[in-house]
Amino acid sequence: MNRFSFARLAALLRKESIQVIRDATTLRIIIAIPIMQLFLFGYAINSDPKHLPAGLLSIDDSKYTRTIAAALTNSGYYQLRVLKSEGEADAGLARGDLTFVVEMPPGFDRAVDRGESPSVLIDADATDPTAIGNAVAALQQAVAAVNRDLPPIRQMQPQTPPFQFVLHARYNPEQLTVLNIVPGLICIVLTFSTLFVTTLAITRERERGTMENLLAMPVRPIEVMIAKIAPYVFIGYVQVALILVASAVFFQLPIRGSLPLLLAALGLFIASNLALGVTFSTVAANQMQAVQLAQFTLMPSFMLSGFMFPFRGMPGWAQAIGEIFPTTHAMRIVRGMLLKGNGWSEIAPEMWPIALFTVAVTVFAVWAYRETLD
Repeated sequence: MNRFSFARLAALLRKESIQVIRDATTLRIIIAIPIMQLFLFGYAINSDPKHLPAGLLSIDDSKYTRTIAAALTNSGYYQLRVLKSEGEADAGLARGDLTFVVEMPPGFDRAVDRGESPSVLIDADATDPTAIGNAVAALQQAVAAVNRDLPPIRQMQPQTPPFQFVLHARYNPEQLTVLNIVPGLICIVLTFSTLFVTTLAITRERERGTMENLLAMPVRPIEVMIAKIAPYVFIGYVQVALILVASAVFFQLPIRGSLPLLLAALGLFIASNLALGVTFSTVAANQMQAVQLAQFTLMPSFMLSGFMFPFRGMPGWAQAIGEIFPTTHAMRIVRGMLLKGNGWSEIAPEMWPIALFTVAVTVFAVWAYRETLD
């Protein structure tokens, strides 16, 4: 009996193989995760975003202005549209609708022809320095294009630039990467902690045998969901407080927006992750399946949120998927409120997708929980 037996080993291997095959959900997730990673890294990730939204502020519709606009568009980095006022430009940068604003000075053509080398102001949203780096470098193409359009007498003069770009890095003047990463980490930490904890909530009770007691109680499914979520909302707020204090002390992270409004927005984000975790916990047969479902969601949630790679650098289909996840919208809210000082009017377009996601997954969790009672 103590000797090694190939027959017993073969029987055990057959038994384990049958068990794996019968667990179809786990098998599908194991196969799907590497395929998803392949497509994400191969197609969706791009550190060189093109066609960035840019606004043009110009009083004069002049020859050189049109040349600069055409050169920026042809570079592939700028998607220009004409703005009516500086207020529209500031609002676009604050909401994230614009990445650049090109402001042409009055009398630009005349100053160029006189050799005065006027300045063209470029307002850039520098909350993500990586996203604007290559686009800023492409500005020199516009200088070369204007050089070709100069009158012959100006082309014969000593080589002085016809004009110069002056870059104004808004919200992050020193273009520090840490000011982009640290606000994003708030969302990442909250997602990890809240999603995984609640993912195991119901499956743990099912495996421990305490689920029968819960099912025997005279409670509604929605009451169970709220009871599972509520304690972790408080824990999430404790984590937010610790991260904000540490970020302000060690990384000099500014807090320019309303702190109560930020906490309210993060509360909704915490609720969305908790609701998703309870949903996974409800539909999964065991803790392993629940964790695998959470991992299956975390990868695209992080990769497509704009945390590690510029959001606008991804193809359209990847951006559409990224817009589904609350993490994408929470990133914009936190960065906008901390770095830009955004208020309710700027974050409202990002709040309703999180709220809609939370309601949708909660309704599904209640429906799936009710099904388990039958």
